[in-house]
Amino acid sequence: MSRAIDPTASRQLLRDVEKEMERGLIGQGGLIRGLLVGLLAGGHVLIEGVPGLGKTRAVNLLARICQLRFRRLQFTPDLLPADVVGTRIYNQHSATFETVRGPIFANVVLADEINRAPAKVQSALLETMQEKQVTIGQESLPVPTPFIVFATQNPIEQEGTYPLPEAQLDRFLLKLRVDYPAAADEWAIVRLVIDEEELPAVRELLARHQVEALQAAVRGVFIEERLIRYATELVHATRRPQEAGLELAPYVELGASPRASIALAQAARASALIDGRDAVEPDDVKAVAHPVLRHRILLTYYADAEGVASDAIVDQVLDAVEVP
Repeated sequence: MSRAIDPTASRQLLRDVEKEMERGLIGQGGLIRGLLVGLLAGGHVLIEGVPGLGKTRAVNLLARICQLRFRRLQFTPDLLPADVVGTRIYNQHSATFETVRGPIFANVVLADEINRAPAKVQSALLETMQEKQVTIGQESLPVPTPFIVFATQNPIEQEGTYPLPEAQLDRFLLKLRVDYPAAADEWAIVRLVIDEEELPAVRELLARHQVEALQAAVRGVFIEERLIRYATELVHATRRPQEAGLELAPYVELGASPRASIALAQAARASALIDGRDAVEPDDVKAVAHPVLRHRILLTYYADAEGVASDAIVDQVLDAVEVP
């Protein structure tokens, strides 16, 4: 696949990937779409949902279909940074120290229950997410490309968890929320799982170089200046809602950072390519606004007490800012 990839061909290829994932993940079309946006935009994805909704299964299926090296890290309170990035050990035979690389050296890393890890582990992971490298002793080692962290967290259980710092949340391109499946879908899920002890056999539709070519194609999707301005105005409205005619001061303590504006443009480009277009439309920006902004808006205690969620804030922002 070349850099100048045909949008129509990419649409069919990515649709095949979606269909293949749906064979092993029923009733989660929104999750599949979000994972593809993250993969193509080259951004990390935080997946939130109660246990048993297929979050781990979805990431595993995507990695297998794209033939990417997959590693799962089960985060626990006693996890150490060396368990993630690696360490240096002493070789008695050679009388030297050798670097042993950790499981973070993969293309797709699943950080399961990421909010169960203490601050030192979060710090080590943050460097890798941002710099695409790992520091072990005196060495800085690059991770493989592509490199994407898919992290999961349970929004209900709080015992033994460490809330993610704002700086780390901002490094996630998207935050996806996974809900319970419909009754008919749940019946199909039960039939699938009791017939298949492990993950279903899936076709390997992409190779690593093809994923990189699709990521390059996303960077080539055209986005007009007016849509870049639209994205920045959406983000600005979360910081200064009164200028957009919104009364959100009691609910919003801190709005989204400039990194959110960049994320909106990147994710909108990926969304356009998935739909087979070589240019971004306003609906692409609106389609990714919730997953891009929901984890970047810090709510006040009053908002929590009143049951006002960040998605509701994004809804008001989208209604207030004029679409170009």
